[in-house]
Amino acid sequence: MTDAASDIPPGKTSSFGFRDVDAKEKVQLVRGVFDSVASSYDLMNDLMSGGVHRLWKDAAAAKLNPRPGETILDVAGGTGDMARRYSKLARAAQGRRGGADASVIVLDYNAEMIMAGVHKGGEPEMQWTVGDAMALPMPDASVDAYSISFGIRNVADIPQALREARRVLKPGGRFLCLEFSRPTASAVRKAYDAWSFHAIPRIGGWVAGDRDSYQYLVESIRRFPDQATFKRMIEDAGFSRVTVTNLSGGVAAIHHGWAI
Repeated sequence: MTDAASDIPPGKTSSFGFRDVDAKEKVQLVRGVFDSVASSYDLMNDLMSGGVHRLWKDAAAAKLNPRPGETILDVAGGTGDMARRYSKLARAAQGRRGGADASVIVLDYNAEMIMAGVHKGGEPEMQWTVGDAMALPMPDASVDAYSISFGIRNVADIPQALREARRVLKPGGRFLCLEFSRPTASAVRKAYDAWSFHAIPRIGGWVAGDRDSYQYLVESIRRFPDQATFKRMIEDAGFSRVTVTNLSGGVAAIHHGWAI
């Protein structure tokens, strides 16, 4: 596996929850978090969101609009939740209008997450691989669509990951990021902060036996750029016609752009 951590400049820092750490150290710290939570990750998503994350993922998959014959790269694809959706939507479109099979590549830096996904089972269109969002093991202009869901905030160098997304997309290719974001109403923001900071780490301790990892995940959400800031970052990476769709009042958001 190509490891972009070796190319991170000395002295570069990145956020790990509320701490700023050496960017190379973050790579290893995040790997440790997901090694720990891989076996309970899907259950914890349901408990943390009351199942609403499934609706967010459905909306994101519909926005990406997978088509027959496409190569779709799902980065930080974890246990394959999004890839299964893409596969089924592409197959349904194939049934309506024909065309070749789609290819949906699930790429994740963490082998434990990939193994949890393989154990869970996949769709015929899916392939699994371990790889780095900051140094994708794909040629230039080789994929029709790129997605990353609830993963970009864990990357040590987000601008580099966005540049890699732009590099591997074909002209006219589609970029989609589903990520926790900034609630637009102060009342929602206060309620969500209270829930996430007090309840989610406790649930992680009870269910997954790992309070600290879920404390990091909650803190990483708060450190992530707001919708407008992240939109500018995507545009700076070379994407056009970037749009933002808030979900559940901005608790999560879909950022979508085009490689034009």
